[in-house]
Amino acid sequence: MAESFDTSKRVGCDTNQSPEPVCIDAQRIYDSCSDKDCLTDLRVYFTDYNQELIDSAVNVRIKDADVITVYVDIEPVPFHRGFYSIDMTLFFNVCLDVFMTPGSSPQTITGLAVDSKKAILYGSEGSVRSFSSELSCDSFDTQKASTKNLPIATVQIARPIALSAKLKHDCAVCPIPCKIPQCVCECVGGEPVNCGSKSVFVTLGLFSIVQLKRNVQILVPSYEYCIPEKSCVTSSDNPCEMFSRLDFPTNEFFPPNVGDLTGDESSACGCSGCASTED
Repeated sequence: MAESFDTSKRVGCDTNQSPEPVCIDAQRIYDSCSDKDCLTDLRVYFTDYNQELIDSAVNVRIKDADVITVYVDIEPVPFHRGFYSIDMTLFFNVCLDVFMTPGSSPQTITGLAVDSKKAILYGSEGSVRSFSSELSCDSFDTQKASTKNLPIATVQIARPIALSAKLKHDCAVCPIPCKIPQCVCECVGGEPVNCGSKSVFVTLGLFSIVQLKRNVQILVPSYEYCIPEKSCVTSSDNPCEMFSRLDFPTNEFFPPNVGDLTGDESSACGCSGCASTED
């Protein structure tokens, strides 16, 4: 079975020898689902200073939105062996243009929106506990603690589509739906407050994929180790020499067609802030 592997498309490796079967540890996806959600009337929470601006505003306009982070919790579903409930809490960084008077130039501020969703997926079963000799990041030469044999839940989310925002006169105190992690507070500029004389509600479009994975041992055909064939190029200290190697940015001078437009890649930390819309 291993001998039938097609090696003609392998690049950068010597495939003259016959493959050797080896056992590897990999993450197998047992179940997954995708969602297209339109999140309506998400309340945006602001810091004290930004809430004062909202209280004095006459109108708001949504400018951008991004996912700061997602907290994921997984639990077995009672009476359904092998199925797990995945609870997700999503934290959004919302960028808004705030108009203090009609026709005036807007001020740009950021706020926090929170939403939650749930998915039930099949993740198989396991009755063992896992131990590892890997070192813990926050301890000195300490072995990692054992873990329960639960599947691993991963959530992939595309950059949200900012659809609309509206300003409401709302004097009622609306508590924040959950405890805000410190890293999220740092992304929005501080601890959000619960109330104000006015509130902002936004609508976001969201595409997501949820997966349940487990570590499994798989037998695969193996060839010899791959050695990189490209040499590392040392950068020059001469700025003009480095500039001469850059291609002319033709796309910057000619607008792209509709079919050429692609979504922006989200930043790794999720704290990308407000994207500029200026030409």
